[in-house]
Amino acid sequence: MSSTQESILTVDRVACAGHGLCYGAAPDLIDCDDQGDPIVPDHALGSDEVGPANEAVSLCPERALALQPITTAPEDQS
Repeated sequence: MSSTQESILTVDRVACAGHGLCYGAAPDLIDCDDQGDPIVPDHALGSDEVGPANEAVSLCPERALALQPITTAPEDQS
């Protein structure tokens, strides 16, 4: 059995300057709080979320967003 590679979207709140490009690029994935800071999902991204997440990461002028790989153990097939 092999493990699967998934990603989670993270935000560096210190680096974030609140430009809003990320939630403009991926409004179904990234929201903003009342101060304009991004709210990112706290789950592994689905295959339909990876494209918009990559776009948001690439648009961030402060490089505050990142896709971090996470490894999940394979499910027990017994």
